[in-house]
Amino acid sequence: MRIGMTLNYAGGFKETVAELADYERAGLDIVFVPEAYSFDAVSQMGYIAATTQRLEIASGILPIYSRTPALLAMTAAGLDYVSDGRFTLGLGASGPQVIEGFHGVPYTAPLGRTREVVEICRKVWRRERLTHEGRHYTLPLPAGQGTGLGKPLKLINHPVRPRIPIVIAAIGPKNVELTAELAEGWEPIFYVPEKAADVWGPALAAGRARRDPALGTLDTIAQAPLAIGDDVSGLLELGRGMAALYIGGMGAKGKNFYNELARRYGYEKEAERIQDLYLEGKKEEAAALVPEELLERTSLIGSEGFVRDRLRALADSGVTTLNVTPIAATHEERLRLVERVRELAS
Repeated sequence: MRIGMTLNYAGGFKETVAELADYERAGLDIVFVPEAYSFDAVSQMGYIAATTQRLEIASGILPIYSRTPALLAMTAAGLDYVSDGRFTLGLGASGPQVIEGFHGVPYTAPLGRTREVVEICRKVWRRERLTHEGRHYTLPLPAGQGTGLGKPLKLINHPVRPRIPIVIAAIGPKNVELTAELAEGWEPIFYVPEKAADVWGPALAAGRARRDPALGTLDTIAQAPLAIGDDVSGLLELGRGMAALYIGGMGAKGKNFYNELARRYGYEKEAERIQDLYLEGKKEEAAALVPEELLERTSLIGSEGFVRDRLRALADSGVTTLNVTPIAATHEERLRLVERVRELAS
């Protein structure tokens, strides 16, 4: 099982990157750099590539709506070049709040667009002359929609690799099915290993049935806060606010993917009440209703025996990459947590 980390959206980036060299020496395998309505992730990943040696670097995620498919492919090829082949392209649909609210782009057809983006990226990396006739993207642009002067082009540079790994963030059944069919990796959120087969098993099986064997085994990437000790259980409370934000505030009624996931996990009543309270502006009351069981099962916070058992459950459910958020007072303690979880997971 690979051990990874996700960088924080906000503040202290240079200081955080300076610490990454220590995590790299501690055995960290991969770092994921998010992008929402924060600083862009691309400039930060280039900076990380220049200051690390072995660490793999992934976008976690670049929204499919905010760049053209060809630009996503060019960016991935460029990052793979400056990192000497250490880059993974993490993609996702994000959500209407960010895409329509911040980028001013209609949030339409996420499944169809994702499929076409993946197809176009791989054509660019193979240095094929870029032609594509899809429902959402047409290359070159036909005369009726432009000047008619566009012609099929291929990437000028020779990429380090003709196929850069693609990870797709997905939790809905259709999106998970698409991911299992097309991508090298799958990144869900709020991953509960005991319930993963019931919630996602059929979708994963359907996608794998159409999967090209050349893609290899699907890399399943789970996330969990990490603290090891006999007196750390109180740190679970740190996750309440974020869980309430996603379950309650990331979308309107009937259009919140994370709320739907909580319901599929069996927390129907809690999910409904959390959303009602959050949308009414009662964020603290909403956070108080996040089920402790959900916080516990999506964490690695507890005694060493508890963490060992959770790692075994994650591995048994198919997780191959584990993104941890080490929680401790000092950098040295956080480093030790990464070292210890790597030992326990090996």
